[in-house]
Amino acid sequence: MKTAIVTDSTAYIPKEIRDKWNIHMVPLNVIFGDQPYQEEVDITWQQFYEEVKTKELPTTSQPPIGQFVELFEKLAEDYDAVISIHLSSGISGTYQGAITAGTMVEGIKVYPFDTEVSCMVQGFYALEAAEWASHDVEPEKIIARLEELKHSARAYFMVDDLAHLQRGGRLSGAAALIGSLLQVKPILHFQDKVIVPFEKIRTRKKAMKRIEELLGEDAMGGGRYQAVIIHANREEEAKEWKAELAAQYPNVDFSIGYFGAVIGTHLGEGAMGMGWMRK
Repeated sequence: MKTAIVTDSTAYIPKEIRDKWNIHMVPLNVIFGDQPYQEEVDITWQQFYEEVKTKELPTTSQPPIGQFVELFEKLAEDYDAVISIHLSSGISGTYQGAITAGTMVEGIKVYPFDTEVSCMVQGFYALEAAEWASHDVEPEKIIARLEELKHSARAYFMVDDLAHLQRGGRLSGAAALIGSLLQVKPILHFQDKVIVPFEKIRTRKKAMKRIEELLGEDAMGGGRYQAVIIHANREEEAKEWKAELAAQYPNVDFSIGYFGAVIGTHLGEGAMGMGWMRK
């Protein structure tokens, strides 16, 4: 059975890697005023952070269902099945869009998968699925493998300013933080598909140290891990952090990812995070 792999742009998998693994991408949109841009197609993360310095913060939107239908119908010409891997359904309707589109196409079976996270941790799922699909593994077995990865998947991040998340309605449980917003750099994570506070930390440096400790708790248990440091226009800081961590955890393969236009709209410049899962 020939299976195609689809993900959305918020996985932020570099194009050359998507091309290498034949991963198809459906873009979400970032809208400045009345001008929409498809992220990773019309606007790069670097361009986005330049734009927001001079323009009002944009809004975001999920891909139209028709875009999924069009892609799935095209894939049906060469594939029997498609696994469609998306950012958490608790913060976007993209996954639901893939489900709906899957009921509207004929000649191909669609297996939507909710990663319950976003960014390059979502990308890890897509890359794993693509590798398995390249060996002609049945789609049901690939889905089972992705579900297995959820047991070890973690993602923690901190933002410089919670206002973006609150304004966009992407932060649950924010009431607990309101009183001390200005003094706190809370660590956030996904729980039950939505973004919630994990711990209140006083400084950026301490927040990053705490995320590092959480990685250590898993990595010191043995086995190989893949981890990604994710930044919102803080590439040099991410590189420095990666160098420190790589020396400390030889059993972890580190890479650097980024918060692109859509996720960056909700987190704001300066956000930093890390995600990992067992290999």
